[in-house]
Amino acid sequence: MNARVSADSYATTRRSAIAASRPRKHDHRMESHPTPCPPGHRALRGGRFSTPGQAYLVTTTTRLRRPWFADWDCARTACATLHHEAQFAGVTLLAWVLMPDHWHALLSLDGSRTLSQAVNRLKSTSAIAVNAAVGRRGPVWARAFHDRALRADEDALATARYIVANPVRAGLCAHVGEYPFWNTRWIDADPASLHP
Repeated sequence: MNARVSADSYATTRRSAIAASRPRKHDHRMESHPTPCPPGHRALRGGRFSTPGQAYLVTTTTRLRRPWFADWDCARTACATLHHEAQFAGVTLLAWVLMPDHWHALLSLDGSRTLSQAVNRLKSTSAIAVNAAVGRRGPVWARAFHDRALRADEDALATARYIVANPVRAGLCAHVGEYPFWNTRWIDADPASLHP
């Protein structure tokens, strides 16, 4: 009998070990736990400089590329928060577009924060607002973001056109004006100039 208990115990332990080694389906209840940053994300920060007045093209994705912003309420809440928080994050938003699973922005720093601090503040405050609006917890944005400083000879208006035309290129609409989740400081100057 004692040998039988040991054999059963071994079998149970073995089954548990095998089950633990199998890939699991994603458990949405685990979303609030941080995940380690992939090695490539660390490399993105390697050459990052923050220069006041410099224009940066920034892209950040949602965590696991989930299309949180395909939902109107999530997108509306995120847009309002990003627009409002920019002044507190130390940035001027020159142009931006919120896509279903990512955000592109052309922004400049005022010098009160680094680029990383500013983008992380925008991501944090918008995630808190989105989670509150839809009654969920956990990360909304991926941990890292991509940035590129505009060269002196690059045209900021052309970059803004490229950013706001993203929904057209993605097939979400036929014209920029049909997509609601974008803005640019040049809209009042000549809205027709933004159409691709």
